[in-house]
Amino acid sequence: MHPYSPPRPATSPSPRLWAGALATAALVATLIPGASGARAAGPAEAADNPYERGPAPTVASIEADRGPYAVSQAPVSPVAVSGFGGGTIYYPTSTADGTFGAVAVVPGFTGTQSSLAWLGPRLASQGFVVFTIDTVTVLDQPASRGRQLLAALDYLTGSSAVSDRIDGARLGVMGHSMGGGGTLEAAKTRTSLKAAIPLTAWNLDKSWPEVRTPTLVFGADGDTVAPVATHSEPFYTSLPDSLDKAYLELKGATHNTPNTANTTLAKYSVSWLKRFIDSDTRYEQFLCPLPQPGPAIVEYRGNCPHHS
Repeated sequence: MHPYSPPRPATSPSPRLWAGALATAALVATLIPGASGARAAGPAEAADNPYERGPAPTVASIEADRGPYAVSQAPVSPVAVSGFGGGTIYYPTSTADGTFGAVAVVPGFTGTQSSLAWLGPRLASQGFVVFTIDTVTVLDQPASRGRQLLAALDYLTGSSAVSDRIDGARLGVMGHSMGGGGTLEAAKTRTSLKAAIPLTAWNLDKSWPEVRTPTLVFGADGDTVAPVATHSEPFYTSLPDSLDKAYLELKGATHNTPNTANTTLAKYSVSWLKRFIDSDTRYEQFLCPLPQPGPAIVEYRGNCPHHS
């Protein structure tokens, strides 16, 4: 006998015992996905990430006005909440895919939820619950807007009509101008947030080393209200190098570009939210390698590959 050959049993198992063993193995493989040690290709891969929602993405799907989910909406009266000014919840109509991550979106100085209303159905149709909010007053400063974003998320996950559709551990924030500054404030305060996207943000505080949330900063080359050199760029560079972060400067854009539907803003926002709220690496392809300058992008900076 070869020294490394395993010993052979004195007697072979009976056919009945073999049949029983095979049946048991089949049952285990059925009850415990992956127990057989083999991984199926295609849709079965989704089992590896329970947060994946929707079909495999394409450039066309992330640039589309609407994603794969039908969307419903629910108004929230300011008198029914505290800590922010009410708003509108946009959410996937079907519950067949389970719970979704959620994003609160806040407008800028003197703005109302209507200025960013286009993001509601656009993001929700990709598989998120989206809450576009009004602030307590239209003059609220960034720190206040940050607190209001967090209050809105607490309402969403706690007592809203769609709380049972939301995974409270997978939340993000977005905002424009002073709301973008508020987005950074919220991420600084609540480090458990999974994604933050400030849009042509304004804030007197230029340094954000405390942020631990993956952050995509949008700037605009024609912004004279919050010029990138004194706002978006220092915001981005001050974020920790250990953080998943990116800076996208829109070409031919102004401070208020985020207030109207914008394909470039939407496609990279969708990709960022999917990648970090849903941990959906199918969207990594749109963020790494780094997008190159072109007709709609002055520059894109970031770390690749992403850490989380």
